[in-house]
Amino acid sequence: MKMKAVCTAAGMLFACHAFAQSNVTISGLIDGGVSYVSNEGGGRTLKFDDGIAVPNLLIFSGKEDLGGATRAVFELTNQFELGTGTFMPGQSLFSRTAYVGLDDDRLGRLTLGNQYDFMVDSLFFGFNDAALAAAGVYDFRNGPFAKLALPGNPTGAFDWDRMAGERITNSVKYQSASFNGFSAGAMYGFGGVAGSIGASNASSFGLNYVNGAFGANAAYTLVKTATTSAQDSVRNWGVGSHYRLGTVTLTGLFTTVRNNLNGAGIWQVEAGTAWQINPFLSLSGAYSYMKGNAVVDDNHAHQLTAMLQYFLSKRTSVYVATVYQRANEGANAQINDVMVASSSASQFIGRVGVLTHF
Repeated sequence: MKMKAVCTAAGMLFACHAFAQSNVTISGLIDGGVSYVSNEGGGRTLKFDDGIAVPNLLIFSGKEDLGGATRAVFELTNQFELGTGTFMPGQSLFSRTAYVGLDDDRLGRLTLGNQYDFMVDSLFFGFNDAALAAAGVYDFRNGPFAKLALPGNPTGAFDWDRMAGERITNSVKYQSASFNGFSAGAMYGFGGVAGSIGASNASSFGLNYVNGAFGANAAYTLVKTATTSAQDSVRNWGVGSHYRLGTVTLTGLFTTVRNNLNGAGIWQVEAGTAWQINPFLSLSGAYSYMKGNAVVDDNHAHQLTAMLQYFLSKRTSVYVATVYQRANEGANAQINDVMVASSSASQFIGRVGVLTHF
């Protein structure tokens, strides 16, 4: 009994010492609301939908000061469905992100685990995607492109340019410090295939520039499916920029995808704006044009998005959002996160929701 008490006391002392040297944060995002879809498989739908303007996330993050401007860092992120409490994606606890690493003011940041690639880090978190302010997941890229047939994709083209938070598992990631506004990053995901170093691996790169109100970014990601061949892979790349002019932010984005398994490819261009009308009210909108190659029947689509947001506090807001997609004749429109395509060339969503962060 005495030894148990000594061990318990020693454990408490160690825990207190570790906590004194560390900074651990619990944070998150929650979004819920009601959406009207004009045509989902031929019928109208009124439904509860969540994780739209922002994903539902529970985040455990922390850092420990190691001295000399160096810190140990970690992050564990759980994504969940608000309506059911179910874990997602992958139905596991920390499948959104899970990593540990070192961060140095001069040398940069090195992390290991399940992490966002640079299509997300450079282009989306670089503030170049209008979806950040306008309708969230509904504004990410999808459309009449089911024949893109991305491996493991729920619609074949859901979030085809990876901007909604796609990750590379079993990865090592390096992000440089900023030098005169420039920074860069690279990551490698190990395939874990016995007998082959290159099979099922992944790589991603990012280049960033920030100068006051202006920023520009570029990114490239290649994910192999089962072999070492570049012909057995999916490739994305994109460029984007933003400019803040007082209370107005302008964004521009160009992204592409090529599924080398079947030769299907799509490109898109998007222009967006976000206006902070006053401390309590913001208005944002976006226009995008998507165009596929012959493998996806040369289909194309126009998409318009708008969102009006009223802030009840610094953490909580209510909003109204609309999305409209128009595809070419003979194609079926499909707004992102609507898992059943329209039976016609058009699809509309109207949504009322509330979101908070903590």
